[in-house]
Amino acid sequence: MRMLARFLIAVLVAGLGLAVGVLALAPQVKAFFTAGVAGPDEEIDLAPLATRSVVYARDGSVLTTFHAEENRVLFELEAVPAHVVRAVLDAEDDRFFDHGPIDFRAMARALVENIESGGITQGGSTITQQLVKTALLSPDQEISRKLQEAALAIRLERQMSKEEILERYLNTVYFGNGQYGLEAAARLYFGVSVGELSLGQGVLLAGLIRNPVGGDPWVYPEEAIARRDLVADRMLELGHITAEEAEQVKGDPLPTPPAERPAEGSDYFVEHVKQLLLADERLGKTVQDRIQAVFKGGLHIHTTLDPGLQQNAEAKVAAIVPDTEGQFGAAMVSVEPATGAVRALVGGSGFDANKYNLVTDPPGRQTGSSFKIFTLAAALEAGYLVNDTISGTAPCRIPNPEAVDPIWEPKNVEGQGGGLMTLTDATVYSVNCAYARLVKLVGPQKVAEVAKRMGVAEPLDPPVLSMTLGSKDVTPLSMAAAYATLAAEGERRPPYFVERVDDGAGKQVFKHEPKAERALSVQNARTMNQVLAQVVSRGTGGAAAIAGWAGGVAGKTGSTDNNLNAWFVGYTPNLATAVWMGSPGRTQAPMTNVGGLTVYGGTYPAMIWGAYMREAVAGQAPARFAAPDSLTTRQPRLLVLADEVAPDPRTFVTAPGPPTDLAGGGGGPGGPGGQTSSTVLGPITVPSFTIPTLPFDDDDNSPRTTRTSRPPRERDLTTTVPP
Repeated sequence: MRMLARFLIAVLVAGLGLAVGVLALAPQVKAFFTAGVAGPDEEIDLAPLATRSVVYARDGSVLTTFHAEENRVLFELEAVPAHVVRAVLDAEDDRFFDHGPIDFRAMARALVENIESGGITQGGSTITQQLVKTALLSPDQEISRKLQEAALAIRLERQMSKEEILERYLNTVYFGNGQYGLEAAARLYFGVSVGELSLGQGVLLAGLIRNPVGGDPWVYPEEAIARRDLVADRMLELGHITAEEAEQVKGDPLPTPPAERPAEGSDYFVEHVKQLLLADERLGKTVQDRIQAVFKGGLHIHTTLDPGLQQNAEAKVAAIVPDTEGQFGAAMVSVEPATGAVRALVGGSGFDANKYNLVTDPPGRQTGSSFKIFTLAAALEAGYLVNDTISGTAPCRIPNPEAVDPIWEPKNVEGQGGGLMTLTDATVYSVNCAYARLVKLVGPQKVAEVAKRMGVAEPLDPPVLSMTLGSKDVTPLSMAAAYATLAAEGERRPPYFVERVDDGAGKQVFKHEPKAERALSVQNARTMNQVLAQVVSRGTGGAAAIAGWAGGVAGKTGSTDNNLNAWFVGYTPNLATAVWMGSPGRTQAPMTNVGGLTVYGGTYPAMIWGAYMREAVAGQAPARFAAPDSLTTRQPRLLVLADEVAPDPRTFVTAPGPPTDLAGGGGGPGGPGGQTSSTVLGPITVPSFTIPTLPFDDDDNSPRTTRTSRPPRERDLTTTVPP
C-alpha cells in the first residue's frame, strides 16, 4: 500500500508539473500532436552516416583506416545474426516490433523504477526515439527535448520501416573506444565481422550500449561483466535463451585488448597518402569537401605499397643502422621502374618520435656523388664517350667567375685518385676532380636540365658547378625516381602512391594512369647502366653486390663534406632503391664514429641496400641490363680544360678548341650552356693512376686506402685527334 501511495503521489506531482510545462511549451506540444499527420514535405532528412575510409596495400591487406571522431563500417541488417539482434532488442527495447514509435508501457515502467530508486535510472525511450536523439537532437533531459523527440519519432516511423530504423540504429550507436556501429565494434573487440559474432559476444556488445565508457571491458571489467550478465538474465526472463545458454554467456572471458593497438595512419607511407588525398581536387573542390570524403566518405583507397618489401626495408634499416639514441638514422624508398609505383618507404626512425618524412618532405638532403650520374648523362648527350679520358689529378682549380669565389677548388680524397682515366673509371671510383672538370666542360645548366628530366623534383636553381658533387638538396624519392629512369632505359615514370580510389558503393572515383616520358635516349641509358654496374662490381659500391647478378645491379655511392650525409642509390632492371643516412633533424652532425665506422655511401647505406635487395630478388632469375648498340666509330679522346687555373705541370701540350668528331650530335660542350675544352695533338701514355681498394670508400674528402694500378698499356689511355 505504501508503494502504491508513493506512486499515486508521484503521478499527481508529475501531472501538475507536466500541465505547467505544457502551457510553456505550446509549440512543442502542437508538434507532438500533429506529428502523425505531417505532410510529405516535412519528411525527416537523416544525413548520411560518416563512414571510415579503408587504406589497402598492394595485396589487398588493410594498412589502416581514416576516420574522424566516428569510426564506422556500414552493414545491412541481414548480416547480423538473429541472436545478436535479439540481445540488442532485449537490452534496449524488447517490444520494438510490437509497439509504435512511443512505448507508453515502457514509459510507465521507467517512471515506477525511477520513483523507487529516487533518481533517473531508466528512460523508457524506444529505439526509434534513441535514433532520433542521436541523429537530430541534443542529449539534454529537458521536457522540450523529450517532446521534440517523441514528435520526430512519430514522423520517422511514417517514413521508414522498423527494419530500416533498426539497421540505421545498429550502424549509429556508440560502443566505446572510438567505435560506432556494430561492425566496427565486432572487429575491435573480437576481431570478427558482425556476421560472426557469437551469442556471448553479442550480449556483451548489447550491454555496452547503455554505458559504453563506464562499461569498457578493458578499463572497467567488473562493470562490463555486470552489465553483460544483466542482459543475459533479461533474455532468459523473456524466454529468448535457455538457462544453460545464460550460464555459458556468463562464463565467457572478456575480450583482451590487442597487444599493440596501432595509432591509425601513424606511419610515414599512409601519412603521405593522406596528405596527397587531401590535396587531390578529384575528391572535392574545397579542403572541407576533401576532408569529408577522406575521413567520412567510406572510400576504399588502394595503394602501391608492397607489404613484403616494406617489412624487409624496415627490418634491414633496424638491423644495420647502429643505435645512436636518435642522433643518426636512415631512410629509404623503392620505386618500380616499369610503372613508377612506390613499393616500400621508410621515412625515418619512427613516426611517433619524428613526423618529418625524410623520403618525401622538402627540401631533402645534399646527395654527394650520387648526383654525378646527371653530369655523366649530360656529357653523353653532349657527344662525349664513356671511354674518353680526363684528368682526375688534384688539386684542381676550376674557373667559376659567376660565384663569390671565382676559383672552385674541390679535392679528391686526401689528394689521391689522380692521373688520367676514362669517364667510366672516374665514375666507378668517384673521382671528384675528374667530375669537376667534366661539369665545367658540359655546363651546370645542362646538368640541371637532365636531372629534372630524369625525375628530380626539387629546385636546382641556380645551376652551379658544385652541384655535380651533390651540393643541392634532393629527396630520396626524387633520387630513386631518377635512377629508376635509367633502369627503364631512359623512360621516366613519375613516382606515385595511390593506384585507385573507390567510393563506398564500389564505384571508381579515380585511377592512376601511368605516363611514360622519354628522358634519355635508350643508347645513353644503356651506356650508363653498364658504367654504374661497374660501380658495384669493382668500385665504391661493392657492399651492394648481389651474388649471381653481375651486370644486373647498378648504383652510385654519395657522401658529403664532413660525412654529414651518406647515400647509396641503385637499381636492378625491376626495382630502384635510394638509401640515405645522416642526422634526422635539421641540425646535422658528422658521422665520424658510428658503430666504429666513419660513414660513407659505401658503408651502411650500401650495406642496407644490398641486404634489402638480396631478399627482394630472392627466387627471381638474375636479370641483366641490355648492352648499348655500337653506333660510334670515333676514337676516344682526352678531355682537357683550356682555362683551368695553374694546370698541373705534367699537363700535355694542348690547343684550345671544342672537341671534334662528336658521335651522336648534341652540339658539343661548346654549345649552349657548355664550355670550351682543349684537345690533345698526339698520342699519349700515362704511367699510372691510383684507385681505391675498399669497395665502400667514396670520394668525398675522406681518407681511404689506395693502391696503384698496373702500368697501363699505351692503347689503354692513348688518344689521337684527326688533324
